[in-house]
Amino acid sequence: MDNRDEIREFLASRRARITPQQAGLAPGGRRRVPGLRREEVAVLAGVSTDWYTRLEKGHISGVSEDVLNAVARALQLDDAERAHLFDLARAAGTRARTRRHAHKVRPGLQRMLDAMTDAPAIIRNGRMDLLAANRLGRAMYWPVFQTRLAAPGRNSHPGATPSQPANIARFQFLDPAGPDFFPNWDTAADTTVALLRTEAGRDPYNTDLTQLIGELSTRSADFRGRWAQHNVRLHHAGTKTFHHPAVGDLTLDYESMDLHADPGLNLTVYTAAPDTPSHDALRLLASWAATLDQTGQPQDTGAHLPRG
Repeated sequence: MDNRDEIREFLASRRARITPQQAGLAPGGRRRVPGLRREEVAVLAGVSTDWYTRLEKGHISGVSEDVLNAVARALQLDDAERAHLFDLARAAGTRARTRRHAHKVRPGLQRMLDAMTDAPAIIRNGRMDLLAANRLGRAMYWPVFQTRLAAPGRNSHPGATPSQPANIARFQFLDPAGPDFFPNWDTAADTTVALLRTEAGRDPYNTDLTQLIGELSTRSADFRGRWAQHNVRLHHAGTKTFHHPAVGDLTLDYESMDLHADPGLNLTVYTAAPDTPSHDALRLLASWAATLDQTGQPQDTGAHLPRG
């Protein structure tokens, strides 16, 4: 795999977003392209224009950390973008190799999930497959899991089969229920694509990830447009909003962490602030999950009212 195009497009996109004023430079004359010129980035990074031009064309293999850090400072990269640049540099010029991934969740991890009884918890991989969940996590992500299990013609996304793991990205971009489950859909979609782009830089030889990106690019214009922006991000903590079909709106804090003993896996746990509607909705979700366990069918809680 040759990642020179990825390097070129990433660096060019970061250069295009910075104005000379933001970089502390004089505006200069008329500009044919947005953002900084290559020679301006070179001056800011303390390298020659020819050298930076070669770097932006994808010849990044063997570049020192000091130089990469200088370029990152010149382009005002944030932590996620800086890490992505280093990932691209590590992948450049190397032979194709596959990272060792945990494709299944160890029994000990599942027991850990099951011990979390008051908070939804999930384990996913870098391509956004939902590999495991506790009872509340499965109940919260019930629409995503149902998409995977739906028979053809019953709101299943193109290509959904029982053999595929439930996938958040497929659900968001290919399932009609996606925008309803993620009421802040644009923000959620931006985050998903940025996480996939980050993972692609970290693990460029992952064929399963490449196939997913190709599928989404082919079937979703919304995905294609976001993918072309080359945005990346780190995803450790924050707040997400969901609209669950059984319990209504949920605004939840999340903590997300990579599982270093299981490369490629990530644990995310959701909580609601005490004495909030979302805290009450989580308790209702727990009751709903209990009936789901008993009957195998979703029960009407009366809480899934239209959002106004």
